[in-house]
Amino acid sequence: MTQSARLHADGLTRCPWPGDDLLYLAYHDTEWGIPEYDDRALFEKLILDGFQAGLSWITILRKRDNFRRAFDGFLPETIARYNEKKVHALMNDAGIVRNRAKIEGAITSAKSYLGIMEQGPGFSALLWDFMDGQPKVNRFKTTATIPASTPLSVRISKELASRGFKFVGPTIVYAFMQATGMVNDHLVTCHCHETCGRQTRQSRPKTK
Repeated sequence: MTQSARLHADGLTRCPWPGDDLLYLAYHDTEWGIPEYDDRALFEKLILDGFQAGLSWITILRKRDNFRRAFDGFLPETIARYNEKKVHALMNDAGIVRNRAKIEGAITSAKSYLGIMEQGPGFSALLWDFMDGQPKVNRFKTTATIPASTPLSVRISKELASRGFKFVGPTIVYAFMQATGMVNDHLVTCHCHETCGRQTRQSRPKTK
């Protein structure tokens, strides 16, 4: 369905997808589309986007704190060492999406991430090299014109899959690119379109 940006009660025009959900609105305004260059934060978002497959992002967003707790702050070096006992515990954790394939995929992806970090060039550098280090700024006017995937997301998907990452199909990767500001897909009339590329993300303290 074609949707244009909508005016909210606070006088700001936004992309239509957050609706009036306060959590979703905060995510739209302060996270989505802001360039992320931190290796671990990018890993976390990629894993969460993998868990989103077949679900809505708001479902994952509402469970994100639970995911961070259950997955030890998304520290790849910790996740890579998960054993069957830990997988069993995660499968019994009602606070997250309990999908064995996705849980095991996160463990495999963590090992792949560590390989990239140890052998170079680093996870962030690998991803942003596809963008020449700069976000691609699109100028879409309606949600119907925003693609589900692009030739570039296909290329990144193939690169990640070749390195052993799981749940990194072109559609998941494009959603990841949008969320991490590799592409700016805020509608051109959204108040975030002109500002998100100039913002800096605030680092989240690591979970001990």
